[in-house]
This record gives sequence, structure tokens and C-alpha cells, in this order.
Amino acid sequence: MQIGVIGSRKTRNAAALKAAYEVGRLVAKRGAILISGGLDGVMEEACRGAKKEGGLTVGVLPGKSAVTANPYVDVKVVTGMEWARNQLVALSSDGLIMIQGDCGTLSEACQAWAYGKPIVAIKTTGGYAAKFAGKRMDEKREDVIVSAKDAKEAVEKLFRLIAGVKR
Repeated sequence: MQIGVIGSRKTRNAAALKAAYEVGRLVAKRGAILISGGLDGVMEEACRGAKKEGGLTVGVLPGKSAVTANPYVDVKVVTGMEWARNQLVALSSDGLIMIQGDCGTLSEACQAWAYGKPIVAIKTTGGYAAKFAGKRMDEKREDVIVSAKDAKEAVEKLFRLIAGVKR
């Protein structure tokens, strides 16, 4: 299973960074591969958490060099695609967890939504995660971006959604 973790590169929000680390740890503990944009902030903390549990991390990088990847990325996918790489993150993930987030995160969430991928947003981290938790992005789908209060709940809900179990 491949789990996308999306969130702000530039955040200094302690709650978002803590949640990202814990999401990464829990995803790896379940044996899933963690996919992110591979840069700083939420992405780095999620990768760091996954590595703490011996997990595999993939960074889909926007530029033309692997040196931009955070130190916890195992597989560096150098795209040279800038923002367009967000579609690769969304499509390569079986489901996504949104933590805080700015416009790049919103772009990834929109791509995931359009392609029918389940999304769980940790509402307590702010940003677009708080704005879209429990809501539909548009009328294309009947479901919602599932709301979670913390990393543990987010991972549990996403794994259930991917397995097709709705509770």
C-alpha cells in the first residue's frame, strides 16, 4: 500500500509537524510506503517518522535535482515538473492524509479528489486540512474528505477507507 502525506513545506506549526511525524511513523508501522513531495516541513517530518519505524519513503521532487530531497527520502523521483508533480503524488497514492497545507497541498487534494482517491484531513492542524475536513470539494463525488482529530485516527480511517470499509 502507498500512502500520500500532503502538507505545507514552510510550516512552523508545531501541531502540524508533530502530526506529520506521527502519521509517518504509523504508516510505516503498518508496512505501507510513504509518498510525499519530498521537501521540508510536513513532508520531512512524515518521512522522518516513517524512517523511525524502518519504513520506505518516496519523494516526488518538483525540481531537476535530487539534492533538494529531505534527508529521510529513500527513493527520489526527480520530475522537473514543479507544481505539476502534485498529480504524480496524488495518483501514486492509494489514499492521502492532509496535514495543514497551503496552495500546493490544495492542488494535491484536488487531484486526489478528481481521481477518486480517499482523503483524510487532520482538522486540528489548520490550513486547508481544517477548511475541507468533513466536506466535499465539489459535486463530482458523494463522499467527503474525512475529518480526523489526530494522526492515529487519520491513519486508522484512511486504511479502513482504502480497504472499502466505511464506518
